[in-house]
Amino acid sequence: MSNEELVGVLREKFGDGIRSSQFRDNFRIHVEAARVHDVLAYLKHDHGFDMLVELCAADYLRYPNATDRYGVWYCLLNVSTGRRLIVKTFVNDPSPRLPSVFDLWKGADWMEREVYDMYGIEFDGHPDLRRILLPDEFTSFPLRKDYPLRGRGERHNFQPITRAEA
Repeated sequence: MSNEELVGVLREKFGDGIRSSQFRDNFRIHVEAARVHDVLAYLKHDHGFDMLVELCAADYLRYPNATDRYGVWYCLLNVSTGRRLIVKTFVNDPSPRLPSVFDLWKGADWMEREVYDMYGIEFDGHPDLRRILLPDEFTSFPLRKDYPLRGRGERHNFQPITRAEA
């Protein structure tokens, strides 16, 4: 099945909220946030995309022509055919949330935690959504575009760890 045929099947099943784009030989399907879990489950179970290679995000604050604040993408792989597909969705402030895909791919566990830690995007249904890279006391999300380059003075609040203690 070609990429265009796949988009047609997805539109037929999930409605007109599905669109596609291509960038540098990467085919992307854009899905509304409310439907992203259903589309991903369908792609896994009915089209063999059995591996979640990557789950990441970007903050589009102050991007020209951007209509949404955060983009989240899921890079999928069909292991038996080698076919790759990127599924992209968008969420906005004040409470950016998506359904967790941990139930589909157990490897999403740490990827969702990293996106939460860096951007503050919450994943409903995640079994253990907590910081993975930064200390629990850290109150900001450093990869958001409105986070200052030099930080907000948080460093002085953390106990330094010597090399011998690490």
